[in-house]
Amino acid sequence: MNLPNRISFSRIVIALLIVVILLFPFDSAGLTTLKIFVNESIVVDIKYIIVGVLFVVASFTDFLDGYVAKKNNCNTDFGKMIDAIADKVLIDSVLVLLATIGFIHPAIAVIVMIRDVAVDSIKRYAASCGIVVGSSKLARVKTFLFMISISMILFYNLPFELFNLKIADILLVVATIISIVSGFEYYGFLRNR
Repeated sequence: MNLPNRISFSRIVIALLIVVILLFPFDSAGLTTLKIFVNESIVVDIKYIIVGVLFVVASFTDFLDGYVAKKNNCNTDFGKMIDAIADKVLIDSVLVLLATIGFIHPAIAVIVMIRDVAVDSIKRYAASCGIVVGSSKLARVKTFLFMISISMILFYNLPFELFNLKIADILLVVATIISIVSGFEYYGFLRNR
């Protein structure tokens, strides 16, 4: 396994750590997490700040693995696959948990997961035909917007929340729309076969 693939794999490990932190029953275990009162309507739970930092680090590895692979000219089909898997594990799992917690609407998580299953099926079909289908540019934009919007949500949309500007929510909706559109790009592959 080359260095870019190890970096991609580290994103999966960080994603699983995020899931454990978000699912851990701190209250049931008799543990209280630190809460910071920003103002009378915004109370920040430090657990989400920690998860936000981990999410930002994991998101950075998405850039880093691609940069290292291009710099060292070691792009591989396995690398494309593990990178896509790592992105889905990170983004989809956090979206599901944010929906469960009530931070986002569940429809967003459902739409994204349906799109991802459809795209993965198309990629699998392409692979059975001996064709490796990489990520489209629009799909990369989608991933970037999800990483930005999820990070902002985990950081309570601050400082924008102080001015009642729902920037994180807007970016999340835009990312979801781009997710749908980019999914149809992959569908175009099937029509051309």
